[in-house]
Amino acid sequence: MSQLAYIAPTDSQDAVRALSADGARPLGGGTDLLVQLRAGRAKPRAIVDLKRLPGLVGIREESGGFVIGAATSGAEIGEHPSLRTAWPGVVEAANLIGSTQVQGRATLAGNLCNASPAADSVPALVAARAVCVILGPQGRRETPVEALPVAPGRTSLQPGEFVLEFRLPPRPPRSADAYLRLIPRTEMDIAVVGAAVSLTLDADGAVSAAELALGAVAPTVLRVEAGGGALVGSRLDEAALEALATAARAACRPISDKRGTAEYRTKIAGVLARRAALIAYERAGGQR
Repeated sequence: MSQLAYIAPTDSQDAVRALSADGARPLGGGTDLLVQLRAGRAKPRAIVDLKRLPGLVGIREESGGFVIGAATSGAEIGEHPSLRTAWPGVVEAANLIGSTQVQGRATLAGNLCNASPAADSVPALVAARAVCVILGPQGRRETPVEALPVAPGRTSLQPGEFVLEFRLPPRPPRSADAYLRLIPRTEMDIAVVGAAVSLTLDADGAVSAAELALGAVAPTVLRVEAGGGALVGSRLDEAALEALATAARAACRPISDKRGTAEYRTKIAGVLARRAALIAYERAGGQR
């Protein structure tokens, strides 16, 4: 029986070298990896614990935006008052990952790099136009969150690369976001559909910019440009909301499984997009 090596580097370049080895897997919170190990689905030769690297844990404000270390737990994200104020949708999405106990370990990077189409935090990050900072053998690079998952269970990370941090952009005045999901149970379940909306209002209360992202309706999370565009210039009147829902449904490429048919997921995507938009609009100070 081969032995499993455990490596806990404190230097980023040591982490890159360790992850470049064949069969190495990164460890952030471990809420997915440990389950996969126990089930025999993952058989790495080495686990590289990233939590001791400088900057991997913690939240800081920088240049008007926020930087979230890749190994920061959902519990820490939920307890950060400034982040909750600026990005309530991102926080509520992160806090839907697992149970309260799981929240003490689960991370945004793990949720993203697991590459599940139904990951809860990813639609909110995509709607926020969040960027991943990635470190690897070729140095640092940045990529939009939506570009990292390329298929269920697969990412664009190259050997030796890992997510260092997430960057959320500065928030204009009268801006807010929201994330909603549908699950079969009341909690601790996988999303049948997830929808995130982020928007900004002008001085007259009309939407000046908006983003829509959908989860669990395609092989990867979708940013629906036509959905956000449908809201611009409106005060979320019925015509704008219906245009949003229509764009959401048109973007869907879901599968049918035991949690829902493709037709059901497509319909629900429009419903949740409307509801998330209304919540974000109210949070931004809009009045219909």
